[in-house]
Amino acid sequence: MGDVDRLRGAGLRVTAARVAIMHTVREGDHLDVDSIYRSVRGRVGHVSLQAIYDGLHALNRAGLLRKIEPMGSPTRYEARVGDNHHHLVCRRCGIVTDVDCATGAAPCLDPVDAAGFIVEEADVIYWGICPGCHSLS
Repeated sequence: MGDVDRLRGAGLRVTAARVAIMHTVREGDHLDVDSIYRSVRGRVGHVSLQAIYDGLHALNRAGLLRKIEPMGSPTRYEARVGDNHHHLVCRRCGIVTDVDCATGAAPCLDPVDAAGFIVEEADVIYWGICPGCHSLS
């Protein structure tokens, strides 16, 4: 299914900016807003930063993109949605990498006390030093 079909399927208006945002995020690797903005401008010409923020918000709300907010790092976006995966973040360079949840039962979905909540998703971020930064030590 292409980006245009995904947008229509989510009930969103198809615009050049939204199609370019989806394409950019899918091709990128946990991109921040500035990187998405530069790439979309290169693809469609003039587009406002506000249009990028509005597009990202709509795509995230529709479940077409996932927003990742590692503490102390810029907000990132990814196209991998609909599964229970987590992220590894390097404390030195800030690179973000996907990591699948534990196979079988997902222990992160069973908090000690759910306080009456029905848990649907866990947002786990592992922090450490990536191989590239570790080799520089």
